[in-house]
Order: sequence, then structure tokens, then C-alpha cells
Amino acid sequence: MRLLQAMAGAPHGGAEAFFVRLAIALQRAGQEQRVLIRRDAEREATLRRGGVEVLELPFAGRLDFATRLDFRRAIRGYRPNVVLTWMNRATMLCPRGDFVHVARLGGYYDLKYYRRCDHLIANTRDIADYLSAGGWPRERVHYLPNFVSATPAAAVARTSLATQEGVPLALALGRLHPNKGFDMLLAALALAPSIHLWLAGEGELRESLERQARALGITERVRFLGWREDTAALMAAADFVVVPSRREPLGNVVIEAWAAGVAVAAAASEGPGALITDDETGLLVPVDDARALAAAMRRLAEDKALVARLAAAGRAAYDAEFSETRVVALYRDFFEQVAR
Repeated sequence: MRLLQAMAGAPHGGAEAFFVRLAIALQRAGQEQRVLIRRDAEREATLRRGGVEVLELPFAGRLDFATRLDFRRAIRGYRPNVVLTWMNRATMLCPRGDFVHVARLGGYYDLKYYRRCDHLIANTRDIADYLSAGGWPRERVHYLPNFVSATPAAAVARTSLATQEGVPLALALGRLHPNKGFDMLLAALALAPSIHLWLAGEGELRESLERQARALGITERVRFLGWREDTAALMAAADFVVVPSRREPLGNVVIEAWAAGVAVAAAASEGPGALITDDETGLLVPVDDARALAAAMRRLAEDKALVARLAAAGRAAYDAEFSETRVVALYRDFFEQVAR
């Protein structure tokens, strides 16, 4: 079974990171494949180090005829049984051909881009329901979860990021975008004066969030880390992870925290609300409720037994559903099924 994958995503993002993880994991598992990506030297190098054969294309947009032509040539030369396209742009630019066209969605995208697909993959059950409600036959909609690495890492030294040893330390990760709710997290931090925060991510709100931190008088307790690749090392140094998102279709950060054995507090947006059982595998608070989030963070800062219990239950949830071995097997079984 020959697989061709196409990803036209941004330099950073949850879907982009999972695409790289999945491609390399499939390669390790013996899957015959090639991948097409938007030109990105770092992503290309990472994939090649994982043994994946890569072709870079412009993926510039609807009128990008060069990408359409090269996409068609890649398919004609490789003759894949299944073509897996990630998100809107790669799906839109995929030509028709003698293969099964599958698209993978990690959000509530406009379904007009997916009309020519044979099957759709949703990475949450709620997105699968959205696709069915949008008119897709249930037998052509498939829930396949993400996985994250569970490889342990040495903790980042707190002092290397100007943070005292021994203080309660929360970690938040993600694009600095309104949907991620980091402005609400800063407001909650102002109500939890013992807690320090590492915020790892980049985006359009960086300057606005830094101004907010100054206005709240919490700059001594917040470190803006920029985009980081050492997520596991950051989690190993933190006491707990916070996911304050207003909109979050999946919540990869929750699964990453579970894999690392770290307790989680999250706003009950779509993804985290479906993943977490409150007070069992994490703490859930209402969306956009700074006081409730501050109270949850204070509980985690003050109750070590609670933190240990939540972390252990989260790791068990990861092992049961989101491990690399399980998810790669699900993908390979799916490819074989639709190729037949």
C-alpha cells in the first residue's frame, strides 16, 4: 500500500507538528510513503532525518498552477493507492486520479474544500459529528486520534529562564491568538499571587499580552518564552499545565501533559472538555472565567496529592487511547481498508 501525504501548513502549529510526528512514526512502522510539503527547510530536514522522502512545493493558493502540475506529476510518478491531504489548501490543490483521496481535519473547517474527497478523518469525535451533520455519510467519516511522544526529557533548569526554584510553576503552550485565551490566563494569574507562569508560543498577540502583564503587575511572575521545540523538557520543569483556550477543537497540549505525567487545568472548550473528566484526569473550569481558573491553579499549587492523582490518571488515559503504537496501528489499518 503506497501512501502519499500532502501538507501545506504554516511553519508552526498543532496540525503541522502532528503531521511530522505521524509521517516519521509511519516510516518507522514500515509504511511505504512519500510526502509533499510547502517549502520549509526545517520541516524538510526533520522529515528527512526520519527517513521520509520529501518533495517541497510552493502551495501558494487556488491559482498556484505550478503546485497543481507538480502535485499531478508526483502522483503519476509514484502511483499511490491513498493520498492523504491535510487541511484546506493541500486538499483543494490535490488533482483527481486513480487513488483514494482522504483528507484529515483538525478543526471545524468549511466543507466546500472537501467535496471531491472519498473519505474524511477527524481527530476528535465532535469533529466527526460535525462532518456527518454537514452531509457526509457516516461510513466515510473516520475518527482517528492524535498521538504525542512520551519520551521523557530532562527538565529545563528554572534558573535558565529567570525563575526561582521552589515556586509553584504553571506552563501554557500555544499560538498567541485570541482563541487560546492567554489574556484570560494572565487575568487569572493576577488572582493567584504565589504562582509563576511560563508561556511558550508566538503570534499576533505577543505585544498585547506583554502590555497586559505589565498593567496587571505580574511581569516578575511571567516569562514569555517564544516558540519552543523542547515541550517535554518544559513540562518536566513545571508543576502543572494550563490550557485556557476559548476555542480548541482537540487540545494536543492536554495529551502532551498526560504523556509527560503532568497534571492539567483547562477551560472546558470543545477539545479539552471532551478529553478531560473533571477532577479525575484534570480540572475543568468554564470558558473565559478567570476567577475559576485562578481557583483551579491555586488547588494544584497547594495540593500535591491532587496533582499526583490527576497526573497518574492522565497518563493512564494517554496509554489507553493516544500512544504512538495504538494510533499508528489505527492509521495503517485504515489505509489498508480504504485502499481495498
